[in-house]
Amino acid sequence: MPLINLVVVLIVVGVLLWLVNHYIPMASSIKKILNIVVVVAVVLWLLSAFGIFSSLSNLRV
Repeated sequence: MPLINLVVVLIVVGVLLWLVNHYIPMASSIKKILNIVVVVAVVLWLLSAFGIFSSLSNLRV
């Protein structure tokens, strides 16, 4: 996967998370859980993209 695709995906995910946090009213505890879930998912996806976490390479999303 080209580096530009990784950067674009990170920017899109970051902007979407910011929009959800900024414009959708919800309890702060739910926001924290959402942020943690998104960050963990992105980290796992990055590890898979770089081949460090190879067991996710068979998983299609």
